[in-house]
Amino acid sequence: MSIDRIFLIFALVAGAACGLVLVEVPAAREFRLPPYFWVILAIAAFEGVAYFRSRGAPGTVIAVETRFIGFGIAIALMIAIPAIAGVQIRYF
Repeated sequence: MSIDRIFLIFALVAGAACGLVLVEVPAAREFRLPPYFWVILAIAAFEGVAYFRSRGAPGTVIAVETRFIGFGIAIALMIAIPAIAGVQIRYF
């Protein structure tokens, strides 16, 4: 399995996890960092681990297009899950 597919799966999990935390833990909504930063930090952590694991060898880094798609998927899930649950959240 390529690193791009692993990243997309990770983005799905990270977005769903952020959305579920926003629904299940009401106090998390008023945390100092806005929820979309949680996704950015998770993606940055994944990229850092992937880069240092392979030492930046060609073919082992995440493609730019995949980064944008993964970020979009994660943010969409983070917004959709609370919306489906009927929770009002201030994202920005």
